[in-house]
Amino acid sequence: MKKKERYDYIITYFSEHLPEAETELLYDNPFQLLVAVVLSAQCTDKRVNMVTPEIFKHYPDSESLSKAKFDALFHLIKSISYPNNKARHLIGMAQMLEKEFNGIVPLTVDDLVKLPGVGRKTANVITSVIDNQPNMAVDTHVFRVSARMGLTTNAKTPLAAEKQLIKHFPENLIHKAHHWLILHGRYVCTARKPACTICGVKNACKFYNINRDN
Repeated sequence: MKKKERYDYIITYFSEHLPEAETELLYDNPFQLLVAVVLSAQCTDKRVNMVTPEIFKHYPDSESLSKAKFDALFHLIKSISYPNNKARHLIGMAQMLEKEFNGIVPLTVDDLVKLPGVGRKTANVITSVIDNQPNMAVDTHVFRVSARMGLTTNAKTPLAAEKQLIKHFPENLIHKAHHWLILHGRYVCTARKPACTICGVKNACKFYNINRDN
């Protein structure tokens, strides 16, 4: 199967079976999503969703978070991976939002990556989720699934995978395709044991077809 045929097959399947794909992080506004995405690095969305309500209760906006004491914030996020770094990043992020952006979450990748704790992946998530911008956030799920399926070829870094994916997905679907790949990697095409028997896109999957023929 040629790459274009593979993309077409996968787009058709997910458009039908997962038309409303969206983040599993719970949030009410861009500030809350930004906090949640920073916390989600190397941590499950489920765990983050257990922690964020109490954070938002104490720190509902960047102004209040910018004044947070490290120990108080650390106590709220201590069950999250790397709580020391993330507590410092969140406070620094909020302080920069207040100082440089008038407390408003910017919606460009270039501005977002200036914030402490915000890398390209996080910036792509924020802009694609909040503003439907054609930005592809490549986390471990997206990186693994896109390579297995054959959507990417010899992509050694997340940035290389991102460039290949946005080249082949239609621009208006990129923000949604990000969630298709994440959710598929989280629940079907898992790292240790992909559930190929129940996979709806296995006929277009390079990994499945190679292993089926061997």
